[in-house]
Amino acid sequence: MNASRAGAPGVPATPGRSGLLQGLGAYGWWGFLPLYFPLLVPAGSVEIIAHRVLWSLAFCVIALAATRSLGAAWAALRSPATLTRLAVGGVLVATNWLVFVYAVLSDHTVDAALGYYVNPILTVVLAVLVLHERMRPAQWVAVGLGAAAVAVLTLGVGGLPWIALVLAGTFGTYGLIKNRTGRTVPPLAGLAVETAVLAPMALVWLLAVERGGTFGAYGPWHALALAGSGVVTAVPLLLFAGAARRLPLSVVGLLQYLTPTIQFAIGVLVFGEQMPAARWWGFALVWAALAVLTIDGLRAGRVPRLQPATVNQ
Repeated sequence: MNASRAGAPGVPATPGRSGLLQGLGAYGWWGFLPLYFPLLVPAGSVEIIAHRVLWSLAFCVIALAATRSLGAAWAALRSPATLTRLAVGGVLVATNWLVFVYAVLSDHTVDAALGYYVNPILTVVLAVLVLHERMRPAQWVAVGLGAAAVAVLTLGVGGLPWIALVLAGTFGTYGLIKNRTGRTVPPLAGLAVETAVLAPMALVWLLAVERGGTFGAYGPWHALALAGSGVVTAVPLLLFAGAARRLPLSVVGLLQYLTPTIQFAIGVLVFGEQMPAARWWGFALVWAALAVLTIDGLRAGRVPRLQPATVNQ
């Protein structure tokens, strides 16, 4: 065996292997997030998001300073058009985070997973409505299956799956915004600006509404867990950015399904959420739609993929 072969002891991993590990790390991290937020109870959903905004901003600033990249965030702040897009993106991020945390804390993790399964289908619809792209026949089939899934879940479970639809909607719309700014604003700088826009509201909520909340009321471990929400937000984003630079888009597009699959498993196997027959049928239709969409995307040379930062959650 050639000792210089990639993967041998003492030989650095190839960019492809490194990117794959980073992609698995990012999407796996996002997938296991439902296990983290219950640790923050008795903090409520809004308090958790307020802390997540503030500590994410702090982490981003430190990371940008350490990598001498503060200029990218400053440039975004000085551009009115970019700042406006990122501000709207920040509102969408906060909404996505809030609904996701609410879903986890109210025993609807499976619905949250459904939202991230539906997102690639909704992304196709948004591309047609907003970007005026033309759908291929297979994409029409996937959208039809997705609509049927929503109908089955609504009729069979007895209510519109609003958590899944809100998560998919904010996720997909945020993706469009990032598509316009992602080429000029690096992911970490973009998240820094988005959280900076939200930080004043988060601070006012914690100080004026929550009056300090639970941060100092339940011991140092609880306070540390709340502060850690910034780390669990920013670290997978850095992993994702590294994977996106090293992997083909088709591979990144396939890895995206790891996140909702892990969340689905956690909801059913760990949290014990119920899966009546109608819900299984609804998920089966969504999985069929994703299979059609993925096969068609691979044949066309591209697979719809999730955007960073809302991924995640």
